[in-house]
This record gives sequence, C-alpha cells and structure tokens, in this order.
Amino acid sequence: MGDFRDNAAGHRYELDAPEGQSFADYRDIAGVRVILHVETPPEAQGKGYASQLMKHVVDDARSTNRRLRASCSYAVAYFRRHPDTADVQA
Repeated sequence: MGDFRDNAAGHRYELDAPEGQSFADYRDIAGVRVILHVETPPEAQGKGYASQLMKHVVDDARSTNRRLRASCSYAVAYFRRHPDTADVQA
C-alpha cells in the first residue's frame, strides 16, 4: 500500500502512497510514544491509508517494545476499533 518509515528527526511516522503522504506526528513522553495527530491528504481519504499507517505504527511499537498513547481523535478511534492493540497501549 505504500512505503512506511519512522522519520525520527521529524517525530513522525510516514506512509507514502500515489495520492500523497499520510503521517502520524508523535512525541516521546516519559517512555510512552504519544500519537498527536494523524493526517491523510484529501485526495487519499477514504482509501484506508490512515488505518494502514496506524497498523504500521502498532507493528513498530510491538517490534521495539514501545507503548503508545492516543492523543488525537483518529488514533483514539483506531484503538477503540482494534481491541487487539491493547498490548501496546499505555
């Protein structure tokens, strides 16, 4: 669906797609990665990119033994829709 990366210098996860880049801004606070904002370009909305991005974020948290906390409404809703992510939620 696109190339995913953790742009650590920019404090954001990025997912490239033909319609543009989706991203999730974050801050690391007291050992927890707080997802501050998730955004998808208007032309890419409704195509599942934000959900795919969050899946990658969760996979990254699992592989690095990191805990996540949702601060933005999209990330909160994603975690509610995916109870299987409880293991990475702070």
